[in-house]
Amino acid sequence: MSYFAELAHQYIDGEWRTGSGSWDIIDVNPYNGEKLASITIATTGEVDLAYRAAERAQRAWAGTDPYARRLVCERALRIVEDRERDITEALVAELGGTRLNAAFELSLAQEFLREAVALALRPEGRIIASPSEGKENRLYRVPVGVVGVISPFNFPFLLSLKSVAAALVLGNAVVLKPHQDTPVCGGTLVAKIFEDAGLPAGLLNVVVTDIAEIGDALIEHPVPKVISFTGSDETGRHVATVCAAHFKHAVLELGGNSALIVLEDADIDYAVDAAVFSRFVHQGQVCMAANRVLVDRTVEPEFTRKFTDKVRALKVGDPADPETRIGPLINSLQAEAVSAFVDTTVAAGATVLLRGSTQGNLVHPTVLTGLPADSPALAQEIFGPVALVVPFDGEEEAVRIANATPYGLSGAVHTADVERGVRIAQRIHTGMIYINDSTVHDEPIVPFGGEKHSGVGRLNGDAMVEAFTTQKWISIQHGRSTFAF
Repeated sequence: MSYFAELAHQYIDGEWRTGSGSWDIIDVNPYNGEKLASITIATTGEVDLAYRAAERAQRAWAGTDPYARRLVCERALRIVEDRERDITEALVAELGGTRLNAAFELSLAQEFLREAVALALRPEGRIIASPSEGKENRLYRVPVGVVGVISPFNFPFLLSLKSVAAALVLGNAVVLKPHQDTPVCGGTLVAKIFEDAGLPAGLLNVVVTDIAEIGDALIEHPVPKVISFTGSDETGRHVATVCAAHFKHAVLELGGNSALIVLEDADIDYAVDAAVFSRFVHQGQVCMAANRVLVDRTVEPEFTRKFTDKVRALKVGDPADPETRIGPLINSLQAEAVSAFVDTTVAAGATVLLRGSTQGNLVHPTVLTGLPADSPALAQEIFGPVALVVPFDGEEEAVRIANATPYGLSGAVHTADVERGVRIAQRIHTGMIYINDSTVHDEPIVPFGGEKHSGVGRLNGDAMVEAFTTQKWISIQHGRSTFAF
């Protein structure tokens, strides 16, 4: 089935409805330009309706037995498994993601639903001793109430689902705003799955809209207590500022500029494979992607030759073709921005090892080296298929270069000496780093998040409990207190 015609609506209080805005978001296939759907946008009025519906529904849901709440996620998991083929086709069409990428996203989404089933029973209370005679202190974990989720375009199904499922099983209601380039896979498809899984009306609402229409209404609204945002650091800074002004908690999963470090004792062929995957998976539209490949100068000629040869062999084209490894970027603005970045970096002195052309939204891979040490390109995130190969002399220089960025999300170290790799990893200012592996990982029970401009807070496993519940102290005085007056 095609989800696009069926799900081209707002989903508010258990009803599929047309937005009341004056213009439409046109959902297109980024590879061939085919129109997938037209969705009339939600206004601030619909945002308010969604939050009010969530607020009403959450009161009863919070009191529902967690064993009953987790049944919804169990059914949602079975639905995703049963509809895997249709969801794959939707991801390929709406994202321009390759079939390999769709399989990766769907596999992870199912793992996160399995973890959500267990997460329902994770919150625990405590009895805390008191210095006062006869006093009993109870500390409860309770839902925050209503959570606003704002998801990105690059892994829309996974990154919407992980926050939505966790928030719901922990007793909250959710209002989800997907990215306007992926309104179905990142939004209404998630709503349809939970609707079919039997989630009561009002607990999950999806508003398809744009800040040009609603401004900051989604995060300023008085109902949500937590905003879970995944996106750029620039937008994340704004979200955090608005949340702080309205005393809301923000969980921010932002951009990155990861370094994959290849030491002189590394397995070069294996490091090449890891680096190519780390940089070019999903056309480089991944926050954890290895923008910078740092290579010890003693092995740099061999590594660079093998790396460039492997990148040159990557098939670029139709993401529906199972052999394709590089599909289109999400839209023409992204494609133009990546092309302009390459032009600027080359003009500033970079050496071209491989120069990819741009055809519509298809941006062929580029590999650059010889960047000046103070090149701005080394410090910024590149959301496209461009790799920067940077030689270094010794561990100290590798660590210095790796840390010379405002970001700190992911990274990797390749070496024959695992403990040496760990020692270097401990010196890299990043939230996550991997020894002898790629830079792109997400696991359901391991805290995921970054340092510096790469985010605030963590998700996954116990971190979900921290993000979407709060602590409540109830004290009981057995007997009578003595008061000072």
